[in-house]
Amino acid sequence: MRVSQDNGLFGPGSVTWRVHLEPVLFVAGLRALLIQSLHPRVMRGTYQNSALFDPRKAWGRFQRTVQFVGTRTFGSTAEVEKAGRRVRRMHSSMRGYDPDTNSTFRLDEPAGLLWVHCTEAESYADVAQRAGIVTGAEADEYLAESVRAAKVVGLDDAPSSRAQMREYFDRVRPELAVTDEARKAVGNLFAPKGDAPTAAKLAIPAVASLSLATLPRWARRMYGLPGAPTTDIGATVALRALRGVTDLLPDVPATPDVERARQLVRDVRHVSGARPVPRLVGG
Repeated sequence: MRVSQDNGLFGPGSVTWRVHLEPVLFVAGLRALLIQSLHPRVMRGTYQNSALFDPRKAWGRFQRTVQFVGTRTFGSTAEVEKAGRRVRRMHSSMRGYDPDTNSTFRLDEPAGLLWVHCTEAESYADVAQRAGIVTGAEADEYLAESVRAAKVVGLDDAPSSRAQMREYFDRVRPELAVTDEARKAVGNLFAPKGDAPTAAKLAIPAVASLSLATLPRWARRMYGLPGAPTTDIGATVALRALRGVTDLLPDVPATPDVERARQLVRDVRHVSGARPVPRLVGG
């Protein structure tokens, strides 16, 4: 008797697996952090509770975040549920202080969780589309699948298309601002300190520069950068070129879940006759 495999939230036929196996998605991960930093309440809560701002602990904290995203994306149902319970429990115990309202707040407020989720999902979908990984329709499919990931952190629902994402960001934009905490966060991306490996300290600023160029025009303007259409065009060309280069590189070591996902997606695409899956893993 053949036992079916547990592919967790997604599986080899999903757009999510195909997108997250692309190394160019590291650009999207940093893009998400740059946009997240523009929400004062979320940024202050992160600054007050996260090791990301401690040079001695930042690299370890970053690695744990990458591991969580990997488990959520490629892990079994049991692994995803375990990781979700751990994150929800951690967030429920944390509090932040908002000097604008002189009040404390929970880090697991639905509005804050939704902001973090949307900046991440929209960044992955946008970069994947501009890099030529997915079509517009597939970007919508990715966002529809991402609602499953939103539920892992405790959300009941989330935008499930590019149109809904645009509506969400239009609604939230009046709340956004560049705070001192945001400036420190961005500064850390462009000048990593602490115990990060030397290779990471060299690579992260370069990736962050491209991530900054891929931001929406309104976000670039908030950071004091040009919001010209030519920047969008240049960033898209750079993403396409970067994807082409990474497609030629050999595999790098990955977790068993990711190695398994690579092979399953290759099998699916071989049967369908689609373009082979890339040989590196993204975020």
